[in-house]
Amino acid sequence: MANIKSAKKRITVIQNKTLVNRRVKDSLKAIIKNFYKALDAKDFATAQEKLVLAEKKLMKAASKNIIHKNAASRKVSRMTVALNKAKAE
Repeated sequence: MANIKSAKKRITVIQNKTLVNRRVKDSLKAIIKNFYKALDAKDFATAQEKLVLAEKKLMKAASKNIIHKNAASRKVSRMTVALNKAKAE
């Protein structure tokens, strides 16, 4: 346990940031999951909307360093490829 006042404050600040980051990551997972559900249902219009929303949220999370920017780009790229491949079939 920390004895110094600033160390105690850092502990509480880190706990709060962890909760916020966890909420953001959970919502990202839900958005991505909804995209793939729409894709599996062959609902391409909804999947396109979900892709746009997912890209926006992923890039925002990357800009705030919640996830790495390359990880966000990779997820968007894979989702775009999946959508284009499903449309072609």
